[in-house]
Amino acid sequence: MFEDLAGQVAVITGGARGLGFSMAQALARWGTKIALLDVLGEVNDSAKTVQHEFAVECVGVAADVTEDRSVAAAFGDVSRTLGSPSILINAAGITVWEESIDVSRESWQRVIDINLTGTFLCCQALARACTAADSGGVIVNVSSMSAHVVNLPQHQASYHASKAGVEMLTKALAVEWAPIGIRVNAIAPGYMLSEMTRQFTTANPELAERWRSMIPAGRMGEPADLEALVVFLCSARSSYLLGQSIVIDGAYTAV
Repeated sequence: MFEDLAGQVAVITGGARGLGFSMAQALARWGTKIALLDVLGEVNDSAKTVQHEFAVECVGVAADVTEDRSVAAAFGDVSRTLGSPSILINAAGITVWEESIDVSRESWQRVIDINLTGTFLCCQALARACTAADSGGVIVNVSSMSAHVVNLPQHQASYHASKAGVEMLTKALAVEWAPIGIRVNAIAPGYMLSEMTRQFTTANPELAERWRSMIPAGRMGEPADLEALVVFLCSARSSYLLGQSIVIDGAYTAV
């Protein structure tokens, strides 16, 4: 069904672990060459795992998405190693829980720099690579249900603002780049049990139960719940889908 993904080159930021790694695995199952970008030292080991598990070419590249030179160098490495990338998944992101009255400028700026500016810089790099190769491309930005609602009980204004920005950026780039054949969409996950979130919920069972009680589906999401959606958005099967953010949250934002 998604055979067109075979042989394409996909860049996944924040790909060393968590949701980024899971989405990279989903594309690798269809024969996509994978480039994992991350600041974490484990990115090379993660790349080796994907290559061994799915028998596709995969590289790990150390990169800081907040630095334009680092992003440009990373995309250059990918092009030389795997070929020109045509798919980008922007999964790099952070959140902080802070009382807004006490948030420092530095803390606020760090969240915006990684979640929003980093997303833009990587989108820009993918568009430049596609233009240089005279080809189209696909971008999937990872937003959050937190772009639409205020989560409780945690206070994370910078995260909400950054993800709302990602959603408008997605729309703006989708309109601007449609004429050059680059499709831009976003996914907006709800509470997902990534490895780090699972560790947190195990250590904070009361908070985890409060979150679950607010989800009509009765459970938190698993990384695998995102995989089919991401593969669909990256494939030609979704060629008429542009500028959208698809919420996948067990109906959390519906009530």
